[in-house]
Amino acid sequence: MNQYPWWKNALIGLIVVLGLIYALPNLYGDNPAVEIRAAHGAAVDHATLVRVREILAGAKLPYKRVSHVGKGVQVRFSRAGVQLRARDLISQKLGPGFRTALALAPADPSWLRALGAQPMYLGLDLRGGVHFLLKVDMHAALRKALVEDTRALRKALRRHHIRYREARLDRAGMLHLRFRDRAQVRAARSLMARHFTDLAVTSAPHHGLHAVLTRAAILGKRHYALEQNLTALRRRVNELGVAAPVIQQEGHSRIVVELPGVEDIARAKEILGRTATLEIHMVDGKDSVERAVSSGPPPGTRVYHDRHGQPILLYRRVLYSGDDITNASTGVDPQSGQPVVNITLNGRGAAVNARVTRRNVGQRMAVVYVEVQSHLKRNDQGVPVRGPDGRRVRVTRKIEQVITAPVIREPLGGSFQITGIGNVRQARNLALLLRAGALAAPVSIIAERTVGPSLGAANIARGFYATLFGFLAIAVFMAIYYRVFGLLAAVALASNVVLLVAVLSILQATLTLPGIAGIALTVGMAIDANVLIFERIREELRNKNTPQAAIATGFERAMGTIVDSNMTTLIAGLALFWLGSGSVRGFAITLCLGILTSLFSAILVTRALVNAVYGRRRRLAHLGI
Repeated sequence: MNQYPWWKNALIGLIVVLGLIYALPNLYGDNPAVEIRAAHGAAVDHATLVRVREILAGAKLPYKRVSHVGKGVQVRFSRAGVQLRARDLISQKLGPGFRTALALAPADPSWLRALGAQPMYLGLDLRGGVHFLLKVDMHAALRKALVEDTRALRKALRRHHIRYREARLDRAGMLHLRFRDRAQVRAARSLMARHFTDLAVTSAPHHGLHAVLTRAAILGKRHYALEQNLTALRRRVNELGVAAPVIQQEGHSRIVVELPGVEDIARAKEILGRTATLEIHMVDGKDSVERAVSSGPPPGTRVYHDRHGQPILLYRRVLYSGDDITNASTGVDPQSGQPVVNITLNGRGAAVNARVTRRNVGQRMAVVYVEVQSHLKRNDQGVPVRGPDGRRVRVTRKIEQVITAPVIREPLGGSFQITGIGNVRQARNLALLLRAGALAAPVSIIAERTVGPSLGAANIARGFYATLFGFLAIAVFMAIYYRVFGLLAAVALASNVVLLVAVLSILQATLTLPGIAGIALTVGMAIDANVLIFERIREELRNKNTPQAAIATGFERAMGTIVDSNMTTLIAGLALFWLGSGSVRGFAITLCLGILTSLFSAILVTRALVNAVYGRRRRLAHLGI
């Protein structure tokens, strides 16, 4: 007889039941929510939760519930319109000490969450949001690396008492060095060969040397700039409070950013494209600013300007920069009521800050805001200028502005405040950028696409009905053509869809339109295995085998063909995943997982169902096939 042992039936049933449980959360949808977190990263206390309830009750805004989630507070709503009004009101009432972000909270019941069951994330084309294609300015990244190498080389030459007359970096990226005599040239070449292996050094006339970045160094620094930008952008997107963002590399100099559910697109663009950082300089209080503006600054100094356009003379030496900042949060000055940014430094920055402020009590120290902006170059008529290759020319502009230059009243340590910021929004954006870290190279948005929430909902409905109608058509065809066996195959096919959705939910995959296409394709392909098995059973019956023997032989002899056909498709799916990106990779993941679940359902689940219907019948004269 055709029967599985009890433990095998129990295992198959357990897997299907677990798949059903972990697929269920996707039926409940999401609730619009607002998440509130402390700007300094600490946990939000119960008093803040009560305060949020009072704010909502005072404004008569209906909500489902207010609860603690992690270190913050989450408020669930029934409608997106109420969510937006509540976000603005809570942000205004709580002040700059808290960060509020829009979110979508799963609406599944608590018993499913207790089992760890969570729904899949919805991608940009299903939830709505914005898609950005960013281009990394690799020329600026290499220029920045060369400037740092030039600065380090000058220090090394002075430290080793090698006298040089010139150390200049030209616009083409070549470092020009000139020395007093040949002995100094030989010493410099030896030093650079030992400690500056990224530079290719050649001789130049008049006791000079030329140095450029090696090919390997150029590739390494480009890769480093791209990786650093990816890391900084991920941190910035996390600060924006976006659920399931997509941030990935495309090609050698481009980054794709997809932000599902983002409402404030203008702020997202502002945050993603900015390369803000801070530099700390000492103010030159000895020399005249007016003389520096009219006849040039003294050696080692430079004229900067503050927010009001007033000149201020600073020493060129950077004491420490944004790289030494570990945390930044917004607050309010209790005396003036103006917004401030609270800065926390790492060990190196704290040591430098303590040493400098201890030696310069009574002097002024300036905080300089540095940002590199990239934009299209336009002619007098406002038309973008194109280069010889036909591409639009982009130009970069470096903005250096003194935010504040206070007098050092006492020695400082690992934390201080930045004052003189225009408004709360500017303070929040500055704190966010400093927390996330500066971009290693400027980026520019070269393509943008927005998907509305209503279009996303329509895409979900169309994808769902396409899959449903396809399943029903296959089930009807199988029931007509294979009768009882066709109905059993339809049940196995349903379990295949449930298992595929469950696996995607467990992996917390992001479902997109190509993913839905992969599910629909899996539904169509999964039935092929059943067709092979059933046709093999019919062939065994035509060869005058008994029904029980035909069932056993049909499943056994069709196994090799089923595995071979699915393995070839699996190889193609793996190739798509390896070579593709974005939506293509999402389709490949769904396809590969669907092949594995279809093998399980077509072979094991179908066999278990056939055994349950026909396996115990010793005298079986006829099969419903």
